[in-house]
Amino acid sequence: MTAPFAPLPFVPALLAAFIGGYLLGSVPVAVLVCRARGFDPRDTGDRNPGFWNVRELLGWRAAVPVFAGDMAKGALAGLVGLPAGLVAGLPGGAVLVPVYAAVAAAMVGHAWPVFAGFRGGRSILTFAGGFAVICPPAFGIGVALLVLVGKAASFAVGARVAVFSLPVLQLLFAPAPAVAATGLLMSLIGLRFGQAALAGRNA
Repeated sequence: MTAPFAPLPFVPALLAAFIGGYLLGSVPVAVLVCRARGFDPRDTGDRNPGFWNVRELLGWRAAVPVFAGDMAKGALAGLVGLPAGLVAGLPGGAVLVPVYAAVAAAMVGHAWPVFAGFRGGRSILTFAGGFAVICPPAFGIGVALLVLVGKAASFAVGARVAVFSLPVLQLLFAPAPAVAATGLLMSLIGLRFGQAALAGRNA
């Protein structure tokens, strides 16, 4: 028999997951890597403090810590959110509610980081890292797609195919409401791309 939902423990647990996720997301990995080399990626290249810009500016080797760090922010946020649902006694798939909240918060933190003047990136890798906790099997298939398409075409094409395939792959393992929640997370990425386009147009 499923344990009854306990709303009072859930509220502080959810709040803790959100705050923890936001603080993790706010760690400006790309900015730290580039500042160690004497510049700010938000003022150079495409001005996005993320893996792609750092790779273009410094090369693959220097960009690997950014790739790993931004992914880790999302994954750690998801792992911070996971115990909240267990503490609150949430039934079934509802255990993932705090996980989604923490990953969303990490994406918000990456986009508007408190530790870097609220000038952040587009949250793609942070989303991917969080999705690895939300639906590991779909994430694993996505990685396989990245490798296969990357070898057949390019890493950039493989990355796009992998990311956009994740909600479809999730349908194989999770109910539609969870996939819809993943779509909401991805809408934040779309928002950030839209903001970047407007900023470029107004520059």
